[in-house]
Amino acid sequence: MSKPSVVMLDINMPRMNGLELLDALRSDPEFVGLNVFIMTTSDLETDRLKARDLAVSGYIIKPLNFDKFGEGGSTVDGFSLFLDLLRLKD
Repeated sequence: MSKPSVVMLDINMPRMNGLELLDALRSDPEFVGLNVFIMTTSDLETDRLKARDLAVSGYIIKPLNFDKFGEGGSTVDGFSLFLDLLRLKD
């Protein structure tokens, strides 16, 4: 079975939140380098810092805000990177 090249997680999931799942993935050597994006409504600094510590490829805050498109670190930029990685897989 092939492993995914990109995963998108939400922080607010039942039973285990997305950051807990990501922590479990990162502890498995097979998934250490997996591209993982967080897409969430949480703009809490603690969530963003935990995601950064777990080496996320992007942290996308819903809903996407096109007002800041092109400014460094915008959620649209993170989403664009996610889409680029999906295209590379094909």
